[in-house]
Amino acid sequence: MLARNVDFNLTRVCLECLFASSIYRIAVGSDGVRISMESALTARDRVGVQDFVLLENHTSEAAFIENLRKRFKENLIYTYIGSVLVSVNPYKDLEIYTKNHMERYRGVNFYEVSPHVYAVSDNSYRSMRTERKDQCILISGESGAGKTEASKKILQYYAVTCPASDQVETVKDRLLQSNPVLEAFGNAKTLRNDNSSRFGKYMDIQFDFKGAPVGGHILNYLLEKSRVVHQNHGERNFHIFYQLIEGGEEDLLRRLGLERNPQQYQYLVKGNCPKVSSINDRSDWKVVRKALSVIGFSEDEVEELLNIIASVLHLGNIQYGGEDSGNAYITTDTQIKYLARLLGVDGLVLKEALTHKTIIAKGEELKSPLNLEQASSARDALSKAVYGRTFTWLVNKINVSLTYKNASVIGLLDIYGFEVFQHNSFEQFCINYCNEKLQQLFIELTLKSEQDEYEAEGITWEPVQYFNNKIICDLVEEKFKGIISILDEECLRPGDASDITFLEKLENTVGGHAHLTTHKLADGKTRKVMGREEFRLLHYAGEVNYNVNGFLDKNNDLLFRNLKEVMCMSDNKILTQCFDRAELKDSKRPETAATQFKTSLAKLMEILMSKEPSYVRCIKPNDAKQAGRFDDVLIRHQVKYLGLMENLRVRRAGFAYRRHYETFLQRYKSLCPETWPSWQGKLADGVSTLVKHLGYKPEEYKLGRSKIFIRFPKTLFATEDALETRKHSLASKLRLIQTGPGLDSLAAVCPSPAVVVQAWWRGILACRRAQRKRQAANTIRRFIKGFIYRHNERCPENEYFLDYVRYSFLMKLRRNLPKSVLDKSWPTAPTALIEASEQLRKLYMQNMVWGYCKRINPEWKHQLEQKMVASEIFKNKKDNYPQSVPKLFMGTRLNGEEINPKVLQSLGSETMKYAVPVTKYDRKGYKARPRQLLLTSNCAVIVEEAKLKQRIDYAALKGISVSSLSDGVFVLHVPTEDKKQKGDVVLQSDHIIETLTKVAICADKVNSININQGSITFTMGQGKEGIIDFTSGSELLVAKAKNGHLSVTAPRLNSR
Repeated sequence: MLARNVDFNLTRVCLECLFASSIYRIAVGSDGVRISMESALTARDRVGVQDFVLLENHTSEAAFIENLRKRFKENLIYTYIGSVLVSVNPYKDLEIYTKNHMERYRGVNFYEVSPHVYAVSDNSYRSMRTERKDQCILISGESGAGKTEASKKILQYYAVTCPASDQVETVKDRLLQSNPVLEAFGNAKTLRNDNSSRFGKYMDIQFDFKGAPVGGHILNYLLEKSRVVHQNHGERNFHIFYQLIEGGEEDLLRRLGLERNPQQYQYLVKGNCPKVSSINDRSDWKVVRKALSVIGFSEDEVEELLNIIASVLHLGNIQYGGEDSGNAYITTDTQIKYLARLLGVDGLVLKEALTHKTIIAKGEELKSPLNLEQASSARDALSKAVYGRTFTWLVNKINVSLTYKNASVIGLLDIYGFEVFQHNSFEQFCINYCNEKLQQLFIELTLKSEQDEYEAEGITWEPVQYFNNKIICDLVEEKFKGIISILDEECLRPGDASDITFLEKLENTVGGHAHLTTHKLADGKTRKVMGREEFRLLHYAGEVNYNVNGFLDKNNDLLFRNLKEVMCMSDNKILTQCFDRAELKDSKRPETAATQFKTSLAKLMEILMSKEPSYVRCIKPNDAKQAGRFDDVLIRHQVKYLGLMENLRVRRAGFAYRRHYETFLQRYKSLCPETWPSWQGKLADGVSTLVKHLGYKPEEYKLGRSKIFIRFPKTLFATEDALETRKHSLASKLRLIQTGPGLDSLAAVCPSPAVVVQAWWRGILACRRAQRKRQAANTIRRFIKGFIYRHNERCPENEYFLDYVRYSFLMKLRRNLPKSVLDKSWPTAPTALIEASEQLRKLYMQNMVWGYCKRINPEWKHQLEQKMVASEIFKNKKDNYPQSVPKLFMGTRLNGEEINPKVLQSLGSETMKYAVPVTKYDRKGYKARPRQLLLTSNCAVIVEEAKLKQRIDYAALKGISVSSLSDGVFVLHVPTEDKKQKGDVVLQSDHIIETLTKVAICADKVNSININQGSITFTMGQGKEGIIDFTSGSELLVAKAKNGHLSVTAPRLNSR
C-alpha cells in the first residue's frame, strides 16, 4: 500500500511539473489551447521568436527580416517588440479572428498568449479598467499594410467581448457601422492599396463604469481633397462616387441627373480606372445606405448628402470657353441647371460666381472677370471645398450619434504612414511631418515606460543613446524659422510670391541646416538626383525629395468670396452648416492648410500624451497584394521607415526579458532540487536560489522588487532548453511508473492522470477565485468604512481611505502638472490636502519660473524687451499687431553688402543699430521711391543708393504717426522751423511694427507714437499740409486720390 502511495505521489508530482512547464498551457472550458511566449522558444529555429527582443543579434536588420520571414511562412503574421505589435498583411483570410479566438485572449496576461491584435486590445481594455487611466492604440504603416483592417478587428473585439445591454448594442452597431461610411467618403483606390484611407482618423471609444462601450468620438485629419479633382493614372476618386453610380436606383440617378457610367464624368476619368476587381461598388452601396440608417441619418439628410455628391460630379463637367478678351464663359448650361437644383442656389448667381471674382476696395464691391485658367481653378476649388466641408460635417454627424459624457476612453489612431514616392508634394510633406511627430512621441514614451518600470523595480536606469528627431520637427514647425512659417509668410506677403520664391527663401533662411538641402546647395553628386524645384529633408527614416510646385496653392487653399456667398445662400441644410454666414463677415484671413494641420497635430499629441499608449506597426509584404509572397527590399524599406530597429535597440538597451517571480519560478522550478517540487519561502529567495543553481552570472540578470530581469536571450534559451530536457526525463519516469509491476492494482485504486490533473486544476482555480473574492470584499469593506469616517482624525477605520485619496491625488497631480509658466491649471485637491496642494503649487510654479528665467539668454532677453515696447505702443491699437507677436524682431533687415560703402563712410564713427528697406512717397504727386532707413545711436537717415537724402536727429523728431489699420505707412514729423528739413517724411515698411519699435527705442520716443483712425495730417514744407486717408478694403492699395490726398486701402485682419 505504501509503494502504491509513493508511486501515486510521484505520478502527481511529475504531472504537476509537466503541467506547470508544459509546452502547452491547458485552460478550462472552451477556450482551447493557449501557447505562451516561452513555450514557442522550443520551435524558434522553425518559426522564429515571438518577440524581437529575444533575437540574439538584435542590431542586425537581416536577422530582424529573417525572423519576420520565418513567421510569415508559417502564417504567423504577428510578432512583438516588447509591448509593440508588428503585423504583416497576409493578403488572405486566416482563421484567427473567430469568436473562440477572442475568448482565448480575453482577460489573459499579455505574454501568456501568442502575439495577436486581440492581445493588444485586451491589454489596453484591462489597463483602462484596473488602472482607471485612458488608453490609446496607435496604428501606423504605409498604404496597404492593413491599418484599417487592424482598427476594424479591435472594434470587433470590443463589440463581442465587452458587457452588453440594449442601449450598448445600439452604440456597438453605430461604432461598427461608422467604418463603411467613413471608408466610402474617405477611402479610395490607389496604386498601392485598393481601399486606401485618404485621411487620418483618431477615434475615442468610450466605456462606462461597467466596461461597456457606450459612445465614441472621431477626429479627422488632412483629407486628400485634391483627389476630388485629380487622380494619378491607375487610381480612383473616393469610393462614394462609384458606389452611387453603380448601386443607385434608377429613380435616384434620374433625380440627381446622373448616368450609370463613370466615364461620363471628368472627375472620374483622370485615373482611367473606373472598375476594380477586388471592389464590388454595387454591394458596397447597399452596405453604406444601411449604415447611414443605423447611425441615425434621416431620409432628408441622406437625400441632401447625395445631392452634394452628385453636384460635385456636375461641377467637374462644367466646361469653359474663351472670349477674344481672354475672359472665360460657361458653355454647359445643362450642368448649371442641375447644380442650381441640387445645391438649392440661384443658377444665374452661381454662373456669375464661377466666371468672376469679387474685389472690395474702399467699401465698394468690384467684379473682375476670370480667364480660362482662373475659372477652372475656381471651379475645382469649389468642388474641393464642398466635398471637404461635407466630409467634416459627416464626421461631426457621426459624433453626435455616438456622444457620451464622463466615460473612460480607449483611443484608436489610424493614420497614414511615412510616404516616399517618385514625386512627393505638399501632402507627403504634411504626412511625413506627422510621422516625425509620432516617432518623437513613440521614442519618448517607450523610454519613459522602460525607465518607470526600472525605477519601480529598483533597477538602476542606464541612459539610452538614440537619435532624437526633435531637430527635424523643429526644422519643420519652429516659429519664424521653420519650413511651415516660411511657407506661410510667402503665402501671406504681398507681391509676386511663387513656389520658386518659397524655395529661395527656404535656402536663405534654413539653407545651412544639416537635415535640409536643395539643388542649389547640394554637392555635384546629389544634384544629379535632385530637380531644380526640389528640396530634400533628411527624416528619421531617410531622405525624401519634395517638389515645391503647388505648395503655395495647396497651402492657401483659398475659395473666392463670391463662391462662399453663393454656398451660404443654399437651401441645402448641410451646406448651410458647412458654409457659415459669419465667415463672410470675418475679414481676418483664414489659417493656411499647413498651420491648421500643425495646430491639429499639436492637439493630437496632447491627447496621446494624456493616455497610456499601445502600438501596432503594420507592414505589407509585397506591392502585388499576393498571399505568401515576401519581398525583402520592400520589407526592409518599411522596417526602416517605421523605425522598428531603433525601437528594438531602445528596448534591448537594458534587459531583453523580464517576468514576475511567481511566473518564472512556477515554470522553471523543476530545474533545481531546492525549488522542486514546491518552494515554501519568499518568491524572491526562490528565484535567487534557482538562478544560482542554473549558473547565471551576475552580469546576466538582476532581481527587482517583484520581477527578474534577464539581459541576454541566450541565457533564457539555455534555460528553456534545459527545461525541455527535464520534461522528457519526467515523462520517462511517468511511463516507467505506469508500465511497471502492479499497474493493474494501481489503476484500480488510482484515477487516470487526466482526471487527477483536471481535479487538481479545478481545485486551484476555486481557491484562487475564493481568495480574490475575500480580498475584494475586504478592500470594499475598508473603503466604505474609511469613507464614513473620512472627516474624523486619522484612525484605523479611515487610514486606508485617506491613504488612497492622497495617493490618487498625487498620481493625478503627477500626470497633470502644468507644462509651462503660462499654464495656470492645477488639479482640485480633496479637503484634507488643500493646504498641502497650495504649497506644492507655489513651489512648483516658483521652480518653473526660476528654471525659465535661468534659461533666458541675453539675446532672447533683448528680444522680449523689444516685444514689451511693441506691446505698450500697439496692443489693441494697430490692426496687424497680433500678426507680429509670434515673429522675432530682426537685428537688421539689410546686411553690410546691401548698404553702399559710401553711406557707411559718411556715417563715420556712428554705430548703425538697425537698417530696413522702405518706400518713400514724394511730397508732390506721392510718387513711390525705394529708399533705405538707417537708425544710428543719434539719428535716423534716409538713403537713396549712395546718397544721404535726409538726416533726422532724434532730438528734433517731434513725433511719429501711423494708422490703426494693417498698412505699413507712417510719418516722421520734423520741426517746420528747421530749414535743413523739407517737411515731414512719409514712409512705408513691410515690417511696420518692428521698424517703429526700433525707432521708438533708439530715439527714446515710446510715448511719441500717435496711432490715428481715418486720416493723418502732415507738413509738406513751405507751410503747406498734406493728408493721408485710410480706409478698409480687401487688399492693400496706396495711390493718389482725386481730391489730392494720399489714399491708403488696407485689409482688416482683426476686429477690435
